[in-house]
Amino acid sequence: MAEATRDRVRAAIEELGFVRNESARRLRQGGRRADGGPPGPRPRPFGVVVEDLTNPYATDVARGAEQALNAAGHDALWLTNDHSADKERRCLELLEQQRAAGVLITPVGLGPAGIVRLRAAGMTVVLLDHAGPGVCSVRVDHVAGGAVAAAHLLGLGRERLAFVTGDPHPQPCQERLDGAARALARAGHEPAVTLTQASLSPKEGGAAARRLLALDSVPTGVFCANDLLAVGLVNELVRQGVRVPEDVAVIGYDDIELAATAAVPLTTIRQPRHELGRAAAELALTEAAEAAEGPGHQHRQIVLTPELVVRESA
Repeated sequence: MAEATRDRVRAAIEELGFVRNESARRLRQGGRRADGGPPGPRPRPFGVVVEDLTNPYATDVARGAEQALNAAGHDALWLTNDHSADKERRCLELLEQQRAAGVLITPVGLGPAGIVRLRAAGMTVVLLDHAGPGVCSVRVDHVAGGAVAAAHLLGLGRERLAFVTGDPHPQPCQERLDGAARALARAGHEPAVTLTQASLSPKEGGAAARRLLALDSVPTGVFCANDLLAVGLVNELVRQGVRVPEDVAVIGYDDIELAATAAVPLTTIRQPRHELGRAAAELALTEAAEAAEGPGHQHRQIVLTPELVVRESA
């Protein structure tokens, strides 16, 4: 094809908003079944879009979703938006190209208009750990989780508390902070000192520990927005000669596998991570099946309850 012709085709694609039909392309390419028979229609995949696949919490959620989708005969396409609305848009465009049956997503920029557009493209939408009107969702009651964490630290006699979070500061982390703040207010305590780090990572947890130790009045109890922060914070406190939990009690959030195997096993708020992913997949499968039968689907919002897991750090 001449370069000038190729440029005109690209311009037309851009103007029309063309999305390549990957399913049709695969059918044209052919292929045969394992038994030698003619190719049959392949079940459409579902996308699973999370914020950060380097976080064990997100991979656990995606794994729970994948297991439920695989059991129903569907593949799962794992994607990450990296807390970026622009990358999220590209992820969703890719799923449209693959003619995905639906998407399970921890949204960054996706709003009602985007959900309508995805449905018009033949995709069901289920929100992971978020809620919204007119859409199925599965989330955890993070306000309750934050309240439980703060109450546990207060029950240990810790008077000066700190909350450590990251930037970006996802909605669930804000809900955890809100829950902790309500528990402190009910108990008649002052608000916790809030430290915001560059990310929700062990490295930033260590940096937070150094910031806490530099305060005029070092907190005696610390609630971290996730376990990765908490593990990094505990490691740095111990390195600095601070006793955990005698001098500073620390509680995390998620109960990833690392929490139980850390040098100081971590007290944390356990999220039902696999259950969250499985429940979201089941909602997506149900909605896809009902959409094929016609209008009338009733959106469901499932709320899961976190629980306190007490170990050695608090």
